[in-house]
Amino acid sequence: MKLATRANGTADGELVAISEDGERCLPVGSRWPNLLAAIEDWPNAEAECRAAAERLASGAGDAIDPTDMRAPLPRSWQWLDGSAFDTHARLMQVAFDTKPIAHDKPLMYQGMSDRFYGPLEEVPFVTQANGIDFEGEFGVIVDTVPMGTSAEDAMAHIKLIVQINDWSLRALAVPEMNTGFGWVQAKPACSMAPFCVTPDELGDAWQDGRVCLDLLIDRNGERVGAANGREMSVGFHELVAHAAATRELVAGTIIGSGTVANEAYAKVGSSCISERRAIEMIEEGAPQTPFLQFGEHIRMSAITSDGTMPFGVIEQKVVQA
Repeated sequence: MKLATRANGTADGELVAISEDGERCLPVGSRWPNLLAAIEDWPNAEAECRAAAERLASGAGDAIDPTDMRAPLPRSWQWLDGSAFDTHARLMQVAFDTKPIAHDKPLMYQGMSDRFYGPLEEVPFVTQANGIDFEGEFGVIVDTVPMGTSAEDAMAHIKLIVQINDWSLRALAVPEMNTGFGWVQAKPACSMAPFCVTPDELGDAWQDGRVCLDLLIDRNGERVGAANGREMSVGFHELVAHAAATRELVAGTIIGSGTVANEAYAKVGSSCISERRAIEMIEEGAPQTPFLQFGEHIRMSAITSDGTMPFGVIEQKVVQA
C-alpha cells in the first residue's frame, strides 16, 4: 500500500491513498485527515487506508498533480537519523580527517522534525560557503514503541517506509561535532519522496529490516550514485530498538538509515558529495568535486528490478534563502 500527503492549506496536509502505478490518488476520509493522525491510531486507520487502496485498484480516484505532493509527513514529533553504513563512516573519516568513533551501539542523532520539504520544493540555503551537500537515505515511520522494545519485537512497529534526502552543511559539521553537543546548524530540514509504503509493498526488497533497492541520484542530470540499501550494518528494527532503549517512541517517529553506501563505491558511486571528495582524496590526493551551488538540481529515486519507483521521485533545486 502506498500513501501520500496532498497540499490542502493546512500544516499537515491531506492523507491520500496512491494507486499502484503512482498516477491516481483518493482521500482516505475525514476520520484520518492527515498521516500523523492515522499513525497514532494505526490499527484502525490502516484498514480504511487499505479500503481506499482497493477502491483505487477498481479504477476510482483522481489524477495526481505532482506539484500538490508534500512530504508524506510534513512535520512530526521526532526525527532520529542513524549511521548504519560502515562504508560511509569510513569515507567520512577521510573527508573530515577525523578518527573512527569507538562504539558498540548504533550511531544516531536527533534532528529537526518540525518540517520536511516536499519532493519538488525548492530548498533554500543562506550561503554556498557552508558546503551544501545532499545525502540519500531510507527511513521508517513507527507507531508507538514501548520503552525497552527488543529488536525482534521492533520489526512489528515499523509501519511505513520512506525515501529521504538528508541535507547537510559540511563546513559547519566538524565545528559542531567538536563541541560535543551534536548538530544544529549543520543539519537543516530534510526532504522526502512523495510516497510512503507499507513494508509488504516492497516484497523481496524488504529483507531483515533493510530496503534492498538501488537509490539512483543525479546531479544536474548526471548520475552520481546508485548504491543499494542492503549493506546496512544493522537493520531498521535494530535502530528502532536502540532508540527505544530508555524511552517510549511516540507514534510518527521517523528513523533514518544514514547515507546509503556500498563497499563497491567505485562501481556504484556515492549518495553524497562528501563521499566523492573522500574517494578523490584517497585516489588523487585532494578533493576535486565541489559542493552544491545555487541553481543546481538534485534528483533521487529508489528503483526496483523491474524499473518501478515505489517512493516516487525527489527532484529539487538549490536556491538562495
